[in-house]
Amino acid sequence: MSVRSLLLRAWFSQRERAIDHFRRHPVRTQQRMLQQLLHRGRQTAFGRQYGLDRVHTPDEFAARVPVSDYETFKPWIGRMFAGEKDVTAPGRVMLFARSSGTTSDRSKYIPVTRESVWSNHTLGMRDVATVFAAGHPRTRVFEGKTLTLGGSCCREGGNLVGDLSALLICQTGFWSGWFRAPRRTTAIMPDFDAKARAICRECVGEPITSFAGVPSWNLALMRRVLDFTGKSNLMEVWPRLELFAHGGVEFAPYRRSFEALIPSAEMHYMETYNASEGFFALADDLSRDDMLLMLDYGTYFEFRDGACIVPLEGVVPGRSYTMLVTSNNGLWRYEVGDRVEFTSTDPYRIRFAGRTKQYINVFGEELIVDNAERALAGACAETGAVVAEYTVAPCYMSLHERGAHEWIVEFDREPGAPEVFARTLDQRLRALNSDYDAKRQTTLEPLRLRPVARGTFFAWMRARGKNKVPRLVNDRHVAEDVVRFVSEQMKCEK
Repeated sequence: MSVRSLLLRAWFSQRERAIDHFRRHPVRTQQRMLQQLLHRGRQTAFGRQYGLDRVHTPDEFAARVPVSDYETFKPWIGRMFAGEKDVTAPGRVMLFARSSGTTSDRSKYIPVTRESVWSNHTLGMRDVATVFAAGHPRTRVFEGKTLTLGGSCCREGGNLVGDLSALLICQTGFWSGWFRAPRRTTAIMPDFDAKARAICRECVGEPITSFAGVPSWNLALMRRVLDFTGKSNLMEVWPRLELFAHGGVEFAPYRRSFEALIPSAEMHYMETYNASEGFFALADDLSRDDMLLMLDYGTYFEFRDGACIVPLEGVVPGRSYTMLVTSNNGLWRYEVGDRVEFTSTDPYRIRFAGRTKQYINVFGEELIVDNAERALAGACAETGAVVAEYTVAPCYMSLHERGAHEWIVEFDREPGAPEVFARTLDQRLRALNSDYDAKRQTTLEPLRLRPVARGTFFAWMRARGKNKVPRLVNDRHVAEDVVRFVSEQMKCEK
């Protein structure tokens, strides 16, 4: 075992004890987080407006500080972006994660303080290594490097603005090159084609043992690596691959593609919940399909169920909630826009249940992402198909036609009979969602399947400046844009 591995494992041991402590004392840990955040926020403009110096308990906090979403919190962010100090966090915030959220704006700008860089996001990625080492004591993953596919960032005034991954890469020192590849300048290149070519040149000869990031973009990169090397799978390129730490989107649609690319029983897939607003959870047990809620990262959690908002100790297993965070990046009772389902309260574990604004309810069917993902996984298992990407939109009723759902699907492996796949998917949805089943008997036709060519959604994301495909959209603007994009591509090819 190398000196580097020995030093890392010594640090892992310390973090294992800290993680075990908040597992055993979750409420006490969260109360400590709240007190630290109140102390940090009292001398800010936000703290003075809401009298945080007079807040001492969770109940007083909930009574005095309003719940916000991006639209209502945006004026505070605007002041920070303009260079004002001590707005919602101490000092000046100069890092902003840009994401394409579901708001009226094309992009959201989430403040990222230097404290959150180190005690939230970076600590989260270190804890990925901590829990993996604890579960796999004989691993040699730390003998090599992690391939990190970053986004891009740029200067806007005095601020550094861009993808969270790029911001984090820029904030690490020269020493990160001992653990990560490619070089920083390559990792944050804005043009994906140029970045992929550079990564192939730099990293094929590196001892890559793990990689991290969003599944869709990593899948595209890994295919480029195979094209570059002429190899049939990634184990021929990097024979010591052991771990993919993924997040950002549901992994289930991508699993079969990665398993085909990496045919190894030693390969492990570890889910993380690292959003622009904070690193919230990670899979501490790879035999489960849920994640441990990380309670000591400078975030105080609350959860909304309808009109009722409860602290951590008020949640119930089996129920899904909208998540609110107060955090060391300057967000206060901020509604992230994600729904999570609690699978356990000892310890507190969650499963991502979809975006609050990603659903279809045009006909009263109440279809949510969790329904779609489970039905899709079942249809793929039954028909042998592998889905790379998809989006779903309503087809509106007319005078003579009932409504329907249109599934625009990109297959990695096409089903033998698309009509059987569509019928199976529809049946699975009916079994999972009683509202959908009821509407299928009255106002909804069977779903309509529209397959698109391989690589369509990746090209669409690049052209539209997005890093993920909206799964369920309650109108047709995304679906029609994808169809229009496909038509434009076909014209260009003629």
